[in-house]
Amino acid sequence: MRVEVVMAWPDHYQVQWLELAEGATVEQALPRVTLEGAAQAPACAVHGVLANAKTVLRDGDRLELLRPLLADPKDNRRRRARGGE
Repeated sequence: MRVEVVMAWPDHYQVQWLELAEGATVEQALPRVTLEGAAQAPACAVHGVLANAKTVLRDGDRLELLRPLLADPKDNRRRRARGGE
């Protein structure tokens, strides 16, 4: 089966296609990903839904590698509420 792996950055994105055995999990797919920054991805999603290591992938799935947050969303909201932006 073919699975699309995507890693998005603010100014660009990367795509890699993997050929995996039927019934492969996220845990089995991740070591085969060679995208820049993939090793630092703290989480991943399949078609926008948060996935864990045991999530089974299906043919045509899009595995999204989520990058670390640059700022705490709660802090950003507080700063905007105070008029700091």
